Formats: sequence, structure tokens, C-alpha cells
Amino acid sequence: MIAKMLKNLIERAETWPREAQEELAHIASEIESEIGADAYHATPEELAGVDRGLTEAREGRFATDKKVNAVFSKFLGS
Repeated sequence: MIAKMLKNLIERAETWPREAQEELAHIASEIESEIGADAYHATPEELAGVDRGLTEAREGRFATDKKVNAVFSKFLGS
């Protein structure tokens, strides 16, 4: 049943604008890569960021409530 639904969707998607088709292909590729992945492997940049965060936490360097609230206000439009 699901296979038939997917087949029908793909057939309809062939009539979609190119950008929508590319988005569908990108999303499907992400899902497929997650299914086949045994474990996530962080990039060197991500690992460096984690190390920085752990160092700052050990040093007691945390954002104040005032700073956190300011960020939320900025992005949430409050």
C-alpha cells in the first residue's frame, strides 16, 4: 500500500516546479542516509565546537539570564 502511494506521489512530483522537485529529492536523500547510517560522525569543526563548549562550562562561563532572554527576544520578536 505504501509503495503504491509513494509511486503515485513520485509521478505527481514530476509535474512540480523544479525547485520543489529538488527539495523532495534532498529530503528523500537525507532520510535514506539516516536509515543506512550506523552512527553519526561529527566533523572536525563540530568536535572543536564541542570542546570549546566543554572548556567554557568547566571554567564556569555561562550566559547570564539577561543575555539568554535578550537572544530569545531577538529571535522570537518578543
